[in-house]
This record gives sequence, structure tokens and C-alpha cells, in this order.
Amino acid sequence: MKVILQQDLANLGEMGQIVKVKDGYGRNFLIPRGIAIIADERNVRRLKHQQSIAQAKAAKETAAAEEIAKKISDTQISITREAGEDDKLFGAVTNRDIAESLNQAGIEVDRRKIELSEPIKSLGRFEVNVGLTRGVKATVVVFVQR
Repeated sequence: MKVILQQDLANLGEMGQIVKVKDGYGRNFLIPRGIAIIADERNVRRLKHQQSIAQAKAAKETAAAEEIAKKISDTQISITREAGEDDKLFGAVTNRDIAESLNQAGIEVDRRKIELSEPIKSLGRFEVNVGLTRGVKATVVVFVQR
């Protein structure tokens, strides 16, 4: 029996995949629990239609993300903080501070997409990665000044 998976299953496959299973497993376990549906002609057509819609949506999102990535890469931001004698900051510059500076520059970015392994605690020039969508990343130059 061929079925279309409605959710990811560890040993069987991923959502949207058409897999062949034993008749009893499909009829008694997968279908009643809503994990899979029978892969008849109508359901396969529906699946292909949904996949084409998802691909078109993903292409639009990727194009928009690449445009934002270009803006981010062309942008340099500076953040002013108080620092001690060793050029160490009183406090730190976090992804929230970088997101606010980008928003002030006219680029709206969610702070959770800013990839900062640890907060910046010294003065200087730093390159910070921003992951916009799957496969689209940008790098913003951050200057931390007194």
C-alpha cells in the first residue's frame, strides 16, 4: 500500500513523502491516527499542488531575503558605549542592540536572527552574521565606540 505521510516519522520518512508500507500497518496504524493518507490519484494531485504552492512561496521569501541581505551587507552601524581603561565595555553589546541599530537604519530584522555567539564586550570593529532564511545570510559591520 502506498501512503502520503502527513507528518515526519523517524523510521519511515518525512512529511509529504510517498512511501510504501504493509497493508495492515497503513490501514490499522498510520491512517486512523492521521499520520498518513492513502496515496490515490486525487491525494497525489493535491500533494503536488501544495508542493508547487510551497515552492513558489519559498522562492518569493528567498528573493525578499536576498534583497534585505544586500541592504544589510552595505550597512555599517556604530554603537556608542562607555568603556574602561582597557577598552573593555561597562556592560555589553547584544543582538538586541544590533537589531535596534539596524531598525534605526531602516532595515527591520528580528533580533533572534542575529548570530552573535557571545555579547561584544570590547571596543572595535566586529563582523556579525545575520541569518535571514535558510541559505540566505548577510554580514553587518558593527563599530563599537566610546
